[in-house]
Amino acid sequence: MNLPRRVDALAGLVPRLLAALERGCDVPLLVLRLPEVARLAWRDGRRAARRLERETVEAFAGAAERVMREGDRLAHEPGSDWFVIAMLTPARDGTTALTLDARSALERIAATMSLVTGRRMETGWWPMTTRADVDAFEGTIERALERGARERERYEFLATVGHELRTPLTSIRGYIETLLDDDLDAATSRRFLEVARNEALRLGRLVDGMLDFSLLDLSPPPAAGVTDLVAASHAAIEALAPIAREAGMTIEARHDGEAAARIDGDACMHVLLNVIENALKYGSRGGRIWVRVERQDPYVHAIVDDDGPGVALTERDRIFEHRTRGVASEAARGAGIGLCIVRTIVERAGGSVSAGDSPLGGARFLIRLPAVKAEFRATVSWKSVRGDVTDYFCSRERIGSGRALRFLSNRLGI
Repeated sequence: MNLPRRVDALAGLVPRLLAALERGCDVPLLVLRLPEVARLAWRDGRRAARRLERETVEAFAGAAERVMREGDRLAHEPGSDWFVIAMLTPARDGTTALTLDARSALERIAATMSLVTGRRMETGWWPMTTRADVDAFEGTIERALERGARERERYEFLATVGHELRTPLTSIRGYIETLLDDDLDAATSRRFLEVARNEALRLGRLVDGMLDFSLLDLSPPPAAGVTDLVAASHAAIEALAPIAREAGMTIEARHDGEAAARIDGDACMHVLLNVIENALKYGSRGGRIWVRVERQDPYVHAIVDDDGPGVALTERDRIFEHRTRGVASEAARGAGIGLCIVRTIVERAGGSVSAGDSPLGGARFLIRLPAVKAEFRATVSWKSVRGDVTDYFCSRERIGSGRALRFLSNRLGI
């Protein structure tokens, strides 16, 4: 295969790397890998793989042309899935290119290549400091990719932690600000303090268990408890009240009969908070959200409807992948993590989650969890829960007493 101009074979980089090292300059080595090349060769033959390889080399050269400096060099070994850049151009002050420069350039090039080819790129980088790094060039490339994988794992873990901590902190802050800014009666003040306390306790449990129970790993699921989805849904709505109030949105809760599910209580709250908060984020400002819980043996369903832009048919599976967001969500803040967490938790509990069309005109999220025999008292009627909990989202002056919240908290065990 003839390589485009400015893309050398790997061997062509060696003299330049050695010369730079002899001058005392470290050289950041950027590496991109397209695993699809090997898979395509196995599935569709070498001709299809080579066609993809040529397209990727062209995308590589074009993306690097816009990002890298004139003295940097590109390389690709024909028949391989490696694409390599040696950052040979020193920084403006004469020093080695900065780590931040290397990571930033790598991310930009990978994003452009993925956009052009429609394929996911694996990335990594390595600071070449000695001749041994050049002599074992292929080993250095593999170390760069391993380093990139470790960095992605750390970033994804921190992003997951930040995502999960944000909701309880927002809830606590919202209730405390309301207590400070408004003249509330004693019963309402106590109710708000109970919500803030419950969220603080949940936050503490989340932090305590973060290292033992990664929401995105493949370890065996923890022993499942039994959770009343009716109580959990109303507690989640209550916790998200400050966000709903700020957006002027109404959340209507409805349920039919008993709804005990085989899932840990905190894990269930993670799921409901993420899905309802997602509806608050993408629903119409001042609009409506429906939350319904119903039993359809052998499952209990939790259904969340919003009146936002909805989810395109082609994206309804993809939005549950890690760090993936739908086209309609580009204008809203987010890291593409919440729905991946939802799917991971639900599947570990033996259930499933899916997206569809809502009768409100937006998106519907259907969560299915294994049903178990009810272990709770008779469920609360829709009207009594709506009077004490849901009406809060419609009018701050119509808040009822704290009886419902305490009852729901007792049923949840929080």
